Amino acid sequence: MLVSLIAYCVLAGADFGGGVWDLLATGPRAERQRRLVDDAIAPVWEANHVWLILIVVLLFTGFPRAFAAASIGLHVPLTLMLLGIVLRGSAWAFRRYGGRARWGRIFAVASATTPIFLGSALGAITSGALRAGPDGAPELGFFRPWLAPFPLAVGAFALALFAYLAAVYLAVEAADPELRDDFRARAIVSAVVVGACALAAGLLTPPGARHFRDTLLRSPWSWPLQISTGAAAVGALWALFTRRFRTARALAVVQVALIVGGWGAAQRPYLIAPDLTLQDAAAPEPTLRLLLLALAIGSVVLFPSLWWLFRVFKRA
Repeated sequence: MLVSLIAYCVLAGADFGGGVWDLLATGPRAERQRRLVDDAIAPVWEANHVWLILIVVLLFTGFPRAFAAASIGLHVPLTLMLLGIVLRGSAWAFRRYGGRARWGRIFAVASATTPIFLGSALGAITSGALRAGPDGAPELGFFRPWLAPFPLAVGAFALALFAYLAAVYLAVEAADPELRDDFRARAIVSAVVVGACALAAGLLTPPGARHFRDTLLRSPWSWPLQISTGAAAVGALWALFTRRFRTARALAVVQVALIVGGWGAAQRPYLIAPDLTLQDAAAPEPTLRLLLLALAIGSVVLFPSLWWLFRVFKRA
């Protein structure tokens, strides 16, 4: 599931970020910026959601107790996130083939809000506030766990991270030097915003996330991870300043993968802190064996298909 989440953030996250830059497109090149966003995401945006589908299937099949707790306690942000995904996809298609401006606004706004709901849900899972009462309903209600300062800070961090990825990717894909410079500047600014949001989320970490904080800061792997993440971030900025755009893209991918991977590692052994561990939430062993078998068979189809898709449409 963690690998799928990393893939979703690295690939689909940039699609959401493209919608952010569509929303913020300004100046005499605004329409050309929007056209570049459209052309960049057109071949792959639907395929990128396969990773979200895989996460959901793995969770409800392999860890049904965690799926039940999350889908009940986080019903509101998850529903809003799914609505945002549907709206942005539909609006993008209507705008691309129908050309009406209002569809573009819906696409952009849905793209900018959906990452906030995703990040807020992940923040609530980490915060320790998602606890169920005897009747299965969340003790703090359906809003307080994800509308607290820490989950909202994580939501803002996710939005900034996706916008940063998109700007870096678009700087690579832009054939026009002026557009490349536009997105280079946006990537540099958004990289600084990512750092500020990460700092804010760290300062707002609640007492309920003590295990997460201690594991992230005191585990034997934590400092090598943080140094590597920082090196990737600084390296990506250096590559942007020196106009080595493909290097910047590779380092940005590494940076985001390390951030999401570090979050997952710091969560262990919990799926939902502090009540549900991986072992507690796991399905019976025969189910897990069949799930692994299905993953192995599906991988034989999935990975070559995605490789061919990106080779055909993104090779240049």
